[in-house]
This record gives sequence, structure tokens and C-alpha cells, in this order.
Amino acid sequence: MWDRIYYEFADTWAITKRNLLRYTRLPQLIFFSSIQPIIFLTLFNFVFGGALGSAGAAFHGKYINYLLPGIMVQVVLFGGLQTGIGLARDINSGIVDRFRSLPMSRAAVLAGRTIADSIRNISVIAIMLIVGYLYGFRFYNGYWNALAMVGIYLLFGFAFSWIAAFLGLVLKDEETAQLAGFVFVFPLVFASAAFVPVASMAKWLQHFANNQPITFATSAGRELALGVPGNGAAWKLLLWTLGILVVFIPLSVWSYRRRT
Repeated sequence: MWDRIYYEFADTWAITKRNLLRYTRLPQLIFFSSIQPIIFLTLFNFVFGGALGSAGAAFHGKYINYLLPGIMVQVVLFGGLQTGIGLARDINSGIVDRFRSLPMSRAAVLAGRTIADSIRNISVIAIMLIVGYLYGFRFYNGYWNALAMVGIYLLFGFAFSWIAAFLGLVLKDEETAQLAGFVFVFPLVFASAAFVPVASMAKWLQHFANNQPITFATSAGRELALGVPGNGAAWKLLLWTLGILVVFIPLSVWSYRRRT
């Protein structure tokens, strides 16, 4: 049993290292994956910040304090989408066939990919925090709560990467996997409390926005970073995260064994 656990870990680490080395050889991947959220943060803060300034009234008087946690959730979701795109690319390039010919764990190929993308998310989140700090964002609830906010976002992004992995394995095409991810990521992000208060939305949309994971993620982040009431959003987010992992890890492994 312990030997099996050891080999599973060793295989997973080998795949993780393989994907991380790719990022070190192509640093432009990190650069361009950071440009989009920086543009979003800049536009929303300086273009819409005046009109939406009331949203920051309860968040130490700054819209950037309200905005940045929502942008960070968007960042980890977009980072998770890269898992599906990367797996589809590996399938088409033939590297997955080489992995299957080796005496290695099938789950390690998927776990290594999702872990590597989660580690990449750390660097993107760090960049977003630096830019947010320059725009006036501050942590008001202590060092440990700030780390907790980053931790739950990374965990949520890790869980979401398994959804993307399943899409990539099922669709087997990079462009289709990317489009399929955006189809449900964008509605979830914009129909949430990420950018505007839910109370400002249409009545029929408020019930959905108040009960979906993106709203729980942004509310949990604001509670941890700023000390504003989150109404148990952190626990609700953790339940969503656990549910996603329980459902999509087995589905992704099954799809990998069946379709590749």
C-alpha cells in the first residue's frame, strides 16, 4: 500500500515538474495570463469606479477593496481553464499516448497538470495583489486572514481546474475547450457579486446570484481581507469546492482512461 502511494506521488510530481518547466521556458505564458486581469482591474476601477463607487462605501470607502477579490476569483477561474486547454493540446500532440505506454499512474497525468496550473495561479495572484495595492487596495483583517483568502482562492481554482480537465478530455480540441469554458465562466462571474452588489441586479437574477459559488468566493474573500460580514460564505465556498472535487476528479480520471 505504501509503495503504491509513493509511486503515485512520484508520478504526480514528475508530471507537475514537467508542466512547471514549460512555464519557466515560456515566461510569456505567465506574462500574458496576467495582462487580461490587470486590464479588467484597471478598466473596472478607473472607468466604472466612479459610477459604482457606492459599492465601496461599506468596504473602507474604496471600490478597489470591493473589486479586487472579484477579479482574483476571475483570475483563478481563467487559470483553471488552462488545464483543459493544455490537456487537449497534449492529446493532439501525442504526448498522452507516450504517457499511457509508460508504467505510470493514469491519475498522475491529470493531478500533475492541475497542481502545476494551481502553482502558476500563485504567481498571477501575487501580481494582482501588487497592482491592487498600487491602486489603493489594503488588507484590514490581519495577515493570517489575508493568507486564508489566497488559500481558499487557490483551492477553488484547483477544484475548477478539474472541471476544465474533464472538458478538455471530452472535447479533445484546444479551441473548443477554451470556448466551452468561457461559455459558463463569463455568465457565472458577471451574474455574481464580483463587480457590483447583487441588490442592483434584476429581481429574477438576484436569487441565482446570491446562491452560486462565485458570489460565495468573492464574499468570502472580502470577509477575510476586509473584515466585512460574509454570512458564512467561506464555509459555503468550501462545500462547493469539495463537491466539485468529489464529482469531477472521478469523472476526469474515467474520461482519461476511456477516451485517450
